[in-house]
Amino acid sequence: MASRSVPLRADRAVPGLIVKIGDYPLHHGGVGAIRSLGRLGVPMYALTEDRWTPAAVSRYLRRAFVRPTTGREAPEQLVGQLLDVGREIGRPAVLVPTDEEAAVLIAEHAGALAEHFLFPRVQPGLPRRLASKQGLHELCAEHGVPSPAAAFPDSYADIEEFAATARFPVVAKNREAFVRRSAPAVPGTTRIGGPAELLRLAEGWGPRPGVVLQEYLPREEAEDWIVHGYFDAHGDALALFTGVKVRSWPPHAGMTASAYVVDNPELAALAARFIKSIGFTGIIDLDLRHDRRDGRYKLLDFNPRMGAQFRLFENAAGVDVVRAQHLDLTGRPVPGAAQRSGHRFVVENIDLPALLAYRRSGYTTPHAPARPSGTELAWLARDDLKPFFTMLARFVRPGARHLLQRRRAKRSRAARLRAGRRRGPVASGPAAGSTPAGGAAGNAAAGDRGAAVPGTALPSAAVRRVAARHARTAAVRAVFGRRAGSRPRRKAG
Repeated sequence: MASRSVPLRADRAVPGLIVKIGDYPLHHGGVGAIRSLGRLGVPMYALTEDRWTPAAVSRYLRRAFVRPTTGREAPEQLVGQLLDVGREIGRPAVLVPTDEEAAVLIAEHAGALAEHFLFPRVQPGLPRRLASKQGLHELCAEHGVPSPAAAFPDSYADIEEFAATARFPVVAKNREAFVRRSAPAVPGTTRIGGPAELLRLAEGWGPRPGVVLQEYLPREEAEDWIVHGYFDAHGDALALFTGVKVRSWPPHAGMTASAYVVDNPELAALAARFIKSIGFTGIIDLDLRHDRRDGRYKLLDFNPRMGAQFRLFENAAGVDVVRAQHLDLTGRPVPGAAQRSGHRFVVENIDLPALLAYRRSGYTTPHAPARPSGTELAWLARDDLKPFFTMLARFVRPGARHLLQRRRAKRSRAARLRAGRRRGPVASGPAAGSTPAGGAAGNAAAGDRGAAVPGTALPSAAVRRVAARHARTAAVRAVFGRRAGSRPRRKAG
């Protein structure tokens, strides 16, 4: 078994390029990939929204190509931008997509991109199918992989028929990942409590609803698991990791705020068989929920690209999925070794509010270790401090506003419930089941693609100062423990 004492020997003549489509500047996954390969001496480049994103200021980034996108551009335009960047780099670079749109674009335009870039060659239509809720559900059924029961209505009449017989609550999600910016039916994963609420929401979905109505897996009877891996051209796992999600933000939904590496051979074998059977190659990020009612792991999301929390996982030889891909595509061996079980990952800017929410709910994760064997921070790294402080500067104002919006929405729902009790039973409004910033309780796995929180200026400077202090406190405690004056146990980053 390989040892960390033997340094990884990456090909420093082959750079890496972080590819993202859409406006989400606070993405810790991109920063993690820049650091991961940059620490091996690989020249790193990135597509960024502007010159002051956390990724753009990393010491390990040789150049930020400012190419703002919305996700609504024509594929030909996006391919043209990539080719222009490739010509400026001047040598073949390994592509590292951070979202589904980028992964699909690369797969479907592989022929045009191959001259300037290195990337796993996958069946052109497979990433799009995996990123689609309907496509993934169909693939799971074809290959015997458990997934939540789901319906895919094609009309309002189909929804009426579903509402008459379905067991509520249910979860509504956008059917295709690619409409979440152009024409989303729901703001994100949305829990729907009853037939009246469903029919009211469906009135705004148009003649062909672009939603999936999915079985609700109650968090009290379930546990969220993560699988990350890299699979070569033969479908063999050169790196495969399993872990458990402890907290997410919004609570029980959305992106990972804290997670642990936990050995799970059964889950690893399930994932490896599925990847092999569908013929996928490249980096994968899977979200599964273990349903204690029937003892099965149910696949919620298949992200055919690097996950934002990928730095949670590294083996004893120092290999993570981004390093594994670069080593493989440049013809270098990928050392195999055990994963660092018990290691923890913390996203500083969202884990503090998530921790408070989870403590109030009483929810626990049975498989989470009592104490971490080490901690990997998403933002703060002693050898690369600028991304952390840039994140704070960009996050505090919209982040505090986001927290205020959630608090006001909660109070509003409580007021409606009190009014309903006084007047008698009433149906909840269209927004009752949705969560701000696209999250919800229930089957919540957003693929951890971005940490951006919408917002504008706050009326209160005091709120901004409190949010900034909380973010700094979370970061200090994650590094130094509960006592800020104690010595660090392990180097971050």
